[in-house]
Amino acid sequence: MTVRPAREWLWWGFSVATRVFADDELERLRGFPEINTEELIRFFTLTPADVGFIDPGRGRSPKDRLGLAVQLCTLPWLGFVPDDVASAPPAAVARLSEHLQIPVGELRFYGERKQTRTGHLREVTRYLNWKPAKTLELKELDEFLLARAMEHDSPSLLFRLACEHLASSRVVRPGVVKLLERVATARAEAGRETYQRVRHLLTPKLMSELDGLLAVDSAIGTTRLNWLSKGATGDSANAVKAELDKLGFLRGMDAHTLDLTSLPAERRRFLATVGRRLPAQSLDRREPQRRHPILLTVLSQSAADVLDEVISLFDQAVSARESRARIKMRDALAARAAAGESRQALLDEILPVLVDAGIEDEMVGGLLRNTIGMERLRAAVAQATGRLPRDNGHLAMLDNSYSYLRQFTPDVLKAISFTGGTGSEALMEAVTILKKLNADGARKVPDHAPTDFVPAKWAGYLEQATRDRDVTAYRHFWELTVLLSLRDGLRSGDVYVPSSRRYADPASYLFTPEQWEGQREQFCQLVGKPTDARLALQACKEELAAAMGDLEKVLANRKAGTGEVRLSPEGELVIPPLSAEDIPAEAAGLKEELSELLPLAPIASLLVELDRRTGFLDCLTHAGGKQTRSPELKRNLLAVLIANATNLGLVRMADACGISYDILAWTQEWYIREETLAAANAAVVNYHHRLPLTQAFGGGTLSSSDGQRFPVKGKSTTARAMKKYFAGQGLSTYTHVSDQHTTFGTKVIVVTRREAHYVLDEIMGNKTDLPVAEHATDTHGVTLVNFALFDLVGMQLSPRIRDLGKITLYRMDPQRDVNSLWPVAGPLLTQKINMRLIEENWDDLLRLAGSIKFGHATASLIVGKLSASSRQNTLAAALKEYGALRRTIYAALLWNQICQVVQPLPWLTATIGRSVAVAGTPISRGVLPAGVGTSTSRSSSWSSAACEALQTSSSSWLRAARAPAEVSGRGPWCREPRRAGTCP
Repeated sequence: MTVRPAREWLWWGFSVATRVFADDELERLRGFPEINTEELIRFFTLTPADVGFIDPGRGRSPKDRLGLAVQLCTLPWLGFVPDDVASAPPAAVARLSEHLQIPVGELRFYGERKQTRTGHLREVTRYLNWKPAKTLELKELDEFLLARAMEHDSPSLLFRLACEHLASSRVVRPGVVKLLERVATARAEAGRETYQRVRHLLTPKLMSELDGLLAVDSAIGTTRLNWLSKGATGDSANAVKAELDKLGFLRGMDAHTLDLTSLPAERRRFLATVGRRLPAQSLDRREPQRRHPILLTVLSQSAADVLDEVISLFDQAVSARESRARIKMRDALAARAAAGESRQALLDEILPVLVDAGIEDEMVGGLLRNTIGMERLRAAVAQATGRLPRDNGHLAMLDNSYSYLRQFTPDVLKAISFTGGTGSEALMEAVTILKKLNADGARKVPDHAPTDFVPAKWAGYLEQATRDRDVTAYRHFWELTVLLSLRDGLRSGDVYVPSSRRYADPASYLFTPEQWEGQREQFCQLVGKPTDARLALQACKEELAAAMGDLEKVLANRKAGTGEVRLSPEGELVIPPLSAEDIPAEAAGLKEELSELLPLAPIASLLVELDRRTGFLDCLTHAGGKQTRSPELKRNLLAVLIANATNLGLVRMADACGISYDILAWTQEWYIREETLAAANAAVVNYHHRLPLTQAFGGGTLSSSDGQRFPVKGKSTTARAMKKYFAGQGLSTYTHVSDQHTTFGTKVIVVTRREAHYVLDEIMGNKTDLPVAEHATDTHGVTLVNFALFDLVGMQLSPRIRDLGKITLYRMDPQRDVNSLWPVAGPLLTQKINMRLIEENWDDLLRLAGSIKFGHATASLIVGKLSASSRQNTLAAALKEYGALRRTIYAALLWNQICQVVQPLPWLTATIGRSVAVAGTPISRGVLPAGVGTSTSRSSSWSSAACEALQTSSSSWLRAARAPAEVSGRGPWCREPRRAGTCP
């Protein structure tokens, strides 16, 4: 091993640091950061014992006492003490100065002798029971860093984790450069450890095949690695077969049998990301110890991804033809109705004669023939059509696509092994028979082939084909019902694929019973739910009784025709529309005054200022872990962000800004990813959340969500045709917004899927500091499953529900008892909750919610399957029963609030800057629930308290902002003189 001279080690360590952090960031890490109020109170409050330690009564000057106090408070705060103690935050020094009765200026003279400062630090370390970073402590740090480096490769993240580890161990942080050297060592060691853990898999044959992925294959015109990394762009039969070719290739390399569980999931994900983004030439140049683990993870991840893609494309391709058949069916029904107009007119003439009791029976026929005429009667008979089947001919229309479906469905069934859950035995037997028919080339469906899985609406097709002895028709309809039932089973989880991730056994998404044993008590304490089902149901019963009791009192005094919430004579609940509210004149004036002061700043300038305050661009990290950040990187990142956000595109952005297209494309490829954009957005949201004025809008505990539809060009498996909204195809973005008007989550979803499946995703995956506890959405985001899950994870779902007075309500006691307790409101509870079902499955309901709460399963995946599940799924049925109970309680409480509102509460309908819709704000916030029986649209809301707080907190700022503008003729933040009260 080559021994470096001390001077060279110093230079080398500094170069490592500059490759991870910029010079200004290094200086920031060595010094004092800004301090917030919470940190000021928590760390810079002295106890009597602290005062006694600082001032022993003799031998310590005022400057030394104040400097020692700063070090004493700084060490627990930062985990180290910066060399320049005098640069501590002024607010912290002032707080200590006031407590110790020492002038603030004394700190300037502290530490003139270095020995004084270091000696005081040793005393502080002993007093606080901290330890310096010596051999043993550094060895423990190295072990910790290696374990973390196996999960995360980002040096900046590892540096932060190292600082947190040292602070939790009460070890004084060493210098930045020394710590970064250990981070670099841990990353290198993690690379070697990765190779050692997968070395047993790397046989000579497999290594040769892995290297073959990097060579250009003449059959496909590119490398196999690039071929595997390219996803499908459509759901055609050819697209399905192309993915099946990939699946066959991967299975030929036994990729589906590779066991990489010895590597942490984050490490596998990182290596796979690097392998898919690096060019084949770059990978080929790497040494085998680094290249082969990367290719192994790409191969393993591709095996699972391609399998899921095949199943997804199968679903989409079948569904696309089914949707097309439904459209044709509707057109056929419309044509049938138009053609039957003459027969309807004829019927209108015949019926009055038939119902006229004054016309004798023997005269009816002659009267009709003479009045209507035989020609019209014969024409009507000739136009007669057969009766439609129960599905109005939908399956018959789908039969027109039978040949198209046969292009890929036999290959899908052959390539994938399906497994059925409880109640799917008949379907699984039918799938097995269909596979055999495809393999043998037989056409006739065996007589013993099951049909129990066929829905009643389609059974008539099979019965008619049997009566007609039409073997071909029977085969077509039976096979179509098998395919459609298989698709539905995969969606609901009744059918699953063991080796899949997205279509695996639903039980695998939950904690195992053994895992749940260790998590149950912690989860129940966290969400405030009892482990005993009887106690939980008793609490629900008390909630419902309280809400219904209040509603009973209110409805008993309501009268018809008053415009109030009331019961109709038929016993139905009537909720009149809410009236629109006026904007207060004070609010409109304040908005206008503030708007005049805001400059029209260029978007690039705004983003530069935003990054200076929040550092959000630092969250856009290199996918390969590279940390060298050139001075031009931030410029390039901003150009890419603006190009994408404005739909300008990289080509036109390159022409506009002078940065080459290659640089912009490379920056986007390596830095702009879903996870980095989410982290950057979280940095902005967290900064906004900490601003004092933000609290005037809300505490961040309430959020809302809604979808927006956008047309798209090109091919995409996410895009769908929807004539109501798009000329071509489009997709939806489902957005979550807080009551502070910050967007903390956005998800791109298929436009035809129900939004309710995705409501919990961004809330459970919320990586911001927003303490979201209540969520509002519209009717599209509401299901019984969501009502149940929100309550089980300790949150409140407060949606606006269309036709709120017409929803089905449930009771927990017999109807007679309910009516006796609440004679007026009781009859509204028309259905009985299956309490026994909830009680028997209570622990499984908690386990399901715990799996979502602790991130063991994705909420949208679980909600989608449970919402699509049949009633044979006991867990899904129990969850829907509990959701029905929670919805009933919510509806009763909401009706009480609506009934008790006498005067509308004020709110503002416009905000400064870009308006963001906040749906369904509860009355407790000073705002009526949005969308309850009203079509009034409000883009956003401020409470009167927020308006008052804004006026109070901004008055001094307004005066300060006016002064320079009036004196110099320039607006705030303007570089050029303004003209006519505007800013360039």
